Amino acid sequence: MKAWLCLAIIWLVLIGTGACSETFGEQKSGMEEVSSPYVVITVGEHILHAVPEHNDSAKEWLELLEEGNLTVEMEDYGGFEKVGDLGAELTRNDEPITAEPGDVILYQGNQITIYYGTNSWNFTRLARIEDTEGLKDKLGEGKVTVTFSLEDNGI
Repeated sequence: MKAWLCLAIIWLVLIGTGACSETFGEQKSGMEEVSSPYVVITVGEHILHAVPEHNDSAKEWLELLEEGNLTVEMEDYGGFEKVGDLGAELTRNDEPITAEPGDVILYQGNQITIYYGTNSWNFTRLARIEDTEGLKDKLGEGKVTVTFSLEDNGI
């Protein structure tokens, strides 16, 4: 009986230790995300903030933005996105996804898109805009000039 009790206690301790390490890992991961810079997207008088994704493409994009602001002429395509020439070729991490309003997507390695609708395809997500309320109106109709820049979030 004592042997079973000891085994049960050891088992509970091991499970508890595993749960603690998982929680610590989640907190560590959360801290890493907080330390990432925001991407500031300026369209006319509207300023949007986007949180970068954690992939090689987003890392290269952030490195490009560290060199300075990136201004892109964008226009509507398909009634669900604004698209423009990135002016550089980035690594593609395409995967089948459904892009949603607020997604900033790398398309074909050299085009950048901002979604105000939805579309499913093989894409690389670069970032997600935090507040998508009224996004389509903020992006405007037809051709627009969009500036992407970095903003340190203070961490």
